[in-house]
Amino acid sequence: MFPLAKNALSRLPVRNIQQITARQINQKRTPDFHDKYGNAVLAGGAIFCVSAWVYTATQIGIEWNLSPVGRVTPKEWRD
Repeated sequence: MFPLAKNALSRLPVRNIQQITARQINQKRTPDFHDKYGNAVLAGGAIFCVSAWVYTATQIGIEWNLSPVGRVTPKEWRD
């Protein structure tokens, strides 16, 4: 390793994983918006999206390019 990089790395404060874990456990974390309403907002958005697509697919008359068998008749030949 280069001496400068080794020297710079040795000056960084190294925290023990156990110290970090202990600090996180002792902190009282209050629930934020996403903790309180995240799943409800996600479910509501999914329901809205699915219902919008179901309405679109069934009500506005889109032609879905279904099979033309039985609907297409050949034209008569002209001699």
